[in-house]
Amino acid sequence: MKLTFCGGAKSVSGANYLLESGSTRILIDCGLYQGSSFGERHNYESFLYDPKTIEAVLVTHSHIDHIGRLPKLYRDGFRGKIFSTAPTRDFSEQLLIDSEHILKKEAEEKKLTPLYNLEDINEMMSLWQTVNYHQKLKIGPLTDELEVEFHDAGHILGSAFIKVKESGPPFGEAGKSIVFSGDLGNTPAPLVKDTEIINKADYVLIESAYGNRIHENILARKDVLEDVIEESVEAGGVLMIPAFAMERTQELLFELNELVENNRIPKVPIFIDSPLAIRLTSVYKKYSQNKNYFDQEAINLFQKDDAIFNFPGLKMTLTTEESKEINDVKPPKVIIAGSGMSEGGRILHHEMRYLSDSKSTILFIGYQVNGSLGRRILDGVKNVKIFGEKVSVRCRVKAIGGYSAHADQKQILGWLRPMRLSLKKVFVVQGEEEEMLPLVQKIKDELAIEAYIPSLGEEIVI
Repeated sequence: MKLTFCGGAKSVSGANYLLESGSTRILIDCGLYQGSSFGERHNYESFLYDPKTIEAVLVTHSHIDHIGRLPKLYRDGFRGKIFSTAPTRDFSEQLLIDSEHILKKEAEEKKLTPLYNLEDINEMMSLWQTVNYHQKLKIGPLTDELEVEFHDAGHILGSAFIKVKESGPPFGEAGKSIVFSGDLGNTPAPLVKDTEIINKADYVLIESAYGNRIHENILARKDVLEDVIEESVEAGGVLMIPAFAMERTQELLFELNELVENNRIPKVPIFIDSPLAIRLTSVYKKYSQNKNYFDQEAINLFQKDDAIFNFPGLKMTLTTEESKEINDVKPPKVIIAGSGMSEGGRILHHEMRYLSDSKSTILFIGYQVNGSLGRRILDGVKNVKIFGEKVSVRCRVKAIGGYSAHADQKQILGWLRPMRLSLKKVFVVQGEEEEMLPLVQKIKDELAIEAYIPSLGEEIVI
């Protein structure tokens, strides 16, 4: 087999891996680069392979940095099949449609041809098929056949890590196997099941977004959220929470529901100011009784009613007019809006209004990529530009690491450990180098496994 790192190498975003076995060529993920102008330029470049020659794409999960260039792949000639779990397909369609108009506007500003349009998305979706966890999938002719199996990654609803194995003659049981981690979950997490463990593989591509960090106690994060809300209410300010529409918003709703129902926080208006988050929440409801995707606690709550996404004080502002009306509500109030890195979306309007207010607070609950507005605010800059205007940052800046949906260093090592006797090599991807290097050393020292950081475009025969 030959593996080519066509994205996600020394970068958190842009996941895109080409795997070849004989005449069979498949991709694992086809993500958008996000967070820096250098990375974003890659989005407009040609793929490092001919899309017409790709037989299938395996999608680990629906975050844009793993699916965002799929419509471009179609536009450039791909006509194979796309495989993922059912929730991943549903989420991806909504996320790609939402991203299309943002990318179109960006392309117009930079005088570039848009990556794709809505027709490309619709045509691409017709190629997309769904699979269940542990369903064996065969791809390619018998002589070069690859056996594929999706496992629950515990990252977001429907997320998977994918094991690919040579299975056609003459390989049989001796065929090499490689695992693509996608993004591993921060287990245990609300709503979704724990990350699955496997015991055997020859090679692994492991994500490293938090490869040099240990998260705060995931069970204590609700207490921290409670404290931040109480402080904001007492100060009489606005609590702004930039949140990814996918997964992070739903987890927040899940935990806010419990805080409200148990009278742990003062009564305060809470706004979900994200049309996309509202649409994605409906997908959560669609699969709410499916034990393949949700943990038992979430299923039990869903069986009572859908109150975990609809509690007293919560208002979902779908239209632009409803969003503007939030300004008429006097503080204190809580506003949850996208985007999660403050790189676009309605959160920018609220940040422009309240970042300079010393009584207000901005709370980051997700990873902030280098170069993003969220990262600059988190790093302590005193002034930022929003919509071309200078805005002073005088509000309090807080972060809760426990809300990350990514595994931390300890969890990554724990996931790799059961495979240590069979693993020949681990490829560390999807991270910044300051996170990757310590993880590589830990893998070598603690697990006695060879670990390597590949470069963009690098080809490796395994």
